[in-house]
Amino acid sequence: MDRKIKIGISQGDVNGISYEVMIKTFMDPRMSEICTPVIFGSSKVTAYHRKALDIEDFTPTGINDPDEAKGKRVYIVNCIDDNIRVELGKSTESAGKASVRALKAACDAIEAGKIDALVTGPVNKNNIQQTDFNYNGHTEYLKERFGAQEVMMLMVSDLLKVGLVAGHIPIAQLSAFITEDLIVKKLQILSESLLKDFGIRNPSIAVLGLNPHAGDEGLLGNEEQKVIAPAIARAKNSGIAAFGPFPADGFFGSGRFSKFDAVLAMYHDQGLTPFKALCMDEGINYTAGLPVVRTSPAHGTAFELAGKNLASTSSFRNAIYQAINIVRNRELYSEISSNPLPAGGIPSGGIDESPEDIEDTSGGE
Repeated sequence: MDRKIKIGISQGDVNGISYEVMIKTFMDPRMSEICTPVIFGSSKVTAYHRKALDIEDFTPTGINDPDEAKGKRVYIVNCIDDNIRVELGKSTESAGKASVRALKAACDAIEAGKIDALVTGPVNKNNIQQTDFNYNGHTEYLKERFGAQEVMMLMVSDLLKVGLVAGHIPIAQLSAFITEDLIVKKLQILSESLLKDFGIRNPSIAVLGLNPHAGDEGLLGNEEQKVIAPAIARAKNSGIAAFGPFPADGFFGSGRFSKFDAVLAMYHDQGLTPFKALCMDEGINYTAGLPVVRTSPAHGTAFELAGKNLASTSSFRNAIYQAINIVRNRELYSEISSNPLPAGGIPSGGIDESPEDIEDTSGGE
């Protein structure tokens, strides 16, 4: 029988919807059948949110160490100040400090092998800024914390997977930030993640352009010709099935993304806008390239919904599911790598079209 995966959950911002989605998700006893949830946060804050939501029958078991988490229960490691003041819908300094403390405690646990995967609750990027924590978000912190040379923000749903070359980078800095070497590295991370983390053999990746209409042969910008196309060629030469660059508007508008296993977008909003339009409720965020497994819901703190019992649990629940699946896929990949299957043992994926077969879907303006 497969072992139960132990999932660590960092609480996120105590004034947002993080506790609501955790409570409502783990009230379902089936969740502790498929994994062992360990929340890094506060029993008192949990009780506060439970009362605000008028929920009576949810009390996680308090433990001092994740090693104590055994059986079909929901557990909580109390790792923040119990005297923290919850102010629903507000961004406060104390909430930011508590977010960071819970995140660091969860990272300590996964680093020590006490949990199998990390699911991070949404934080406020402003109030987490501290003297010893100066990062634009989880992704940047986790990259440094776990010594990854490069990582990728990868948005995941059953319909669509979108990776980003540039994550939390201001638009004014994009052209200088996006280099040929960086695109090649991101394609390597994405291709490897699709294989090892999602079990897709011979994955195909569509690469978007940076400029409107993918530059229109240099009329609207030359990054496609000078940077992106050469990067795609290099990736192909290394065995990665990368195609493009494609104009982003027509590519998503025509549904062409369904022909590929994943899409590499050049910057944050280029990738996340269509992803959230199509998959907001179901999608999750995954950090590809880390030695550990980390997922999170695709939404933020949603201060405007805090305490109103209106938050959907779908994205958080799927973040749990995906974390379990990725841990299993990594274990399977490691097992197969140690004991290779005969040639042709697993059917390959991919698309039948070459770049020349894929029509221009920019839909000129």
